[in-house]
Amino acid sequence: MVVFNAPGANANAVKELVLSGMLLAARNIPQALDFVKKLDGDDKAMHLAVEDGKKKFVGFELPGRTLGVIGLGAIGVKVANAALELGMTVYGYDPAMTVTNAWQLNSGVRQALSVDDLVSKSQFISVHVPLLDATRGLINADRLKLMPKKGVILNFAREAIVDEKAVIESLDAGGLHAYVCDFRAMPQGPPRVIATPHLGASTGEAEDNCAVMVADQLREFLELGNVRNSVNFPEAVMALLPGKTRLCIVNENVPNMVGQISTTLAKHNLNIADLLNKSRGDLAYTIVDVDSGCAQDVVQELQGIQGVLSVRCIPAR
Repeated sequence: MVVFNAPGANANAVKELVLSGMLLAARNIPQALDFVKKLDGDDKAMHLAVEDGKKKFVGFELPGRTLGVIGLGAIGVKVANAALELGMTVYGYDPAMTVTNAWQLNSGVRQALSVDDLVSKSQFISVHVPLLDATRGLINADRLKLMPKKGVILNFAREAIVDEKAVIESLDAGGLHAYVCDFRAMPQGPPRVIATPHLGASTGEAEDNCAVMVADQLREFLELGNVRNSVNFPEAVMALLPGKTRLCIVNENVPNMVGQISTTLAKHNLNIADLLNKSRGDLAYTIVDVDSGCAQDVVQELQGIQGVLSVRCIPAR
């Protein structure tokens, strides 16, 4: 069974929250809101208190500041591009960036040579990577020491990617200006910890985008046999030419499977017009287009090959 995911469907929603986080931190907005809520007295006293108190919340503007984006997937690319439009200098780092995302990245985004290189150049750092052994504690005490003073860490990916103990110590010592995240964050955290309750994908548009994206992927799988954004199958996409019959074969990822499939088709005088074989771990997925129709006995013979798990025939259109 193919299990589909919807990566990138919520990318714009997360991007907007990251931009909001940068502005909240730069302009000291949470602290200012808290100050206003606690004001008391008549109109004159309130006015005087506001004029006197606003001096404590002087912030800074984003143009001319530097943002480092770690992870240039669907979300990271959007964040980097938007920050450029705000007038920021942007560095990006992602050794596993896909060709598709590279095409979407603004050419003005500068390449960092490593995480350390990015951290040392960035006043803002936004992380957009999955939580793996290699990314756990990616932003730690040693890397925070490399960052320019009064920097801002933005974590809208996974909580454990940032060492929160190191963040608190840096905030207390005056190294970091703020930490913005989309998690529970540390209890009784410092006032410059800005935490939202996992709002990254919490928009009606993002929910609609996810539903539409999964539905489109399922339809493409049913109608063409293509697999996009699956969590358990390899990515396998091949254009279906008019008049061709398509065979979609799930098989064990072992030697000579393609050879046995080809031999079986040749035995039944079926000419292969196109073929794609992709694997993921122990599983492989083979798409074969043949010039003419495929009889049921051909499907049964393919299913009889040791290691073949399933065969589906999509008739020519």
